[in-house]
Amino acid sequence: MRIKKLAISGMLAALTVALSGFSIPVGASRCFPIQHLVNVLAAVFLGPVYGVSMAFCTSLIRNLMGTGSLLAFPGSMVGAFLSALLFHKTGKLWLTCLGEIIGTGIIGGVLCYPVAVFLMGKEVAVFFFVAPFLISTLAGTIMAAFLLVLLRRLNLFSYFVRLIED
Repeated sequence: MRIKKLAISGMLAALTVALSGFSIPVGASRCFPIQHLVNVLAAVFLGPVYGVSMAFCTSLIRNLMGTGSLLAFPGSMVGAFLSALLFHKTGKLWLTCLGEIIGTGIIGGVLCYPVAVFLMGKEVAVFFFVAPFLISTLAGTIMAAFLLVLLRRLNLFSYFVRLIED
């Protein structure tokens, strides 16, 4: 089971990095909805440890490649953790999506303040990143919700869960 989850985490991270060219500049940050789409998928199918690890690896690779910024770490990792935690406690997709939005958009946006000020040397307000992060996470979370609802309607959701857990 661990090998399957590790392999899926690696594939999701690779997919996210490969699609990192799809970003929308909003203010001082780049909106990257694919990260949020993948965070929600990882939350549902992999759990908090693999979801957060995948988000960290994706942020690290994007930073090493020059396609991301240090702001990717707090936003993506908090959103991945909160959404996975909520899914595994409740099993409800809407709470999973809400966890990604709150975790990335609000908590991650606020956590970017010390990163921007102390590590990047930018003078910004505490809530400066909340609006762009909310825009990005809303876009990606809506795409993930649509995909997960579609998987449920096609009776593929439980099939994928069984595939990963067997």
